[in-house]
Amino acid sequence: MSDQGVYLYAVATGLSAGDLAGVPALAGGAVRVVEHDGLCAVVSDVPLHEFGEEPLRENLERLEWVEETARTHHEVVTAAARAASAAAPVRLVTVYRDDDRVRRLLDERRATFTSALERIDGRGEWGVKVYAAEQDDAEPPESAPVDSAKPGTSYLMRRSAQRRRREDRSRRLAEQAEELHERLAKVAVACRRHPPQDPRLSGRSEPQLLNMAYLVDDVRADRFTGAVEEAAAATTGLRVEVTGPWPAYSFIELDGEVDGAGRDR
Repeated sequence: MSDQGVYLYAVATGLSAGDLAGVPALAGGAVRVVEHDGLCAVVSDVPLHEFGEEPLRENLERLEWVEETARTHHEVVTAAARAASAAAPVRLVTVYRDDDRVRRLLDERRATFTSALERIDGRGEWGVKVYAAEQDDAEPPESAPVDSAKPGTSYLMRRSAQRRRREDRSRRLAEQAEELHERLAKVAVACRRHPPQDPRLSGRSEPQLLNMAYLVDDVRADRFTGAVEEAAAATTGLRVEVTGPWPAYSFIELDGEVDGAGRDR
């Protein structure tokens, strides 16, 4: 039994091995292309003592290992997406025993892969995150009367007024964020709403109101980014971040394509 497995990054069309020459792969390997009946699997060889079924259970608990693997995985997928007609990323640590298993996958899931690739051909994913801008720390003018004879009541009234102001502001910002999304959705082919990111991942302390992905025709990319700028300028109290274009991670659904390295298809 070989001590090497085959790590699958993406499935693509219109790609040759030379297109990915020099792209760094996992475990110091080289990116290869396994072709079968018009489909191309972007792969590299990886050691099973690190990527086999049992070692993976341990490695996936190590944040540093996962981050490094995810970074390299993304870089390979990005390179493939730039070179190919279309490239459908597969999820992290998809490992097969050998090239024959990969070809079998391409054969068995041909209809699924073909449909996914047709959906994203000539399109890219753009990410838009919307945050509530930090408020001025200055205390707003009192909106509740102060009764010196009843300081406790006055305090509660001030606190209630502050709470109403916060609630009103949160509602206005949420409405603006949704209006911004509606404007962008008209330019995109499809959109996907993701849960708000953990502040530890986003690096932002402000509340995240939207975490959206948009699938946009490449020929409309400038129009999309222009729409983001216009929509952002029309809001008050929001911070808008746009990134892309990326491989269409959010618009690929390839459930069931993963087998562990220790399993035999």
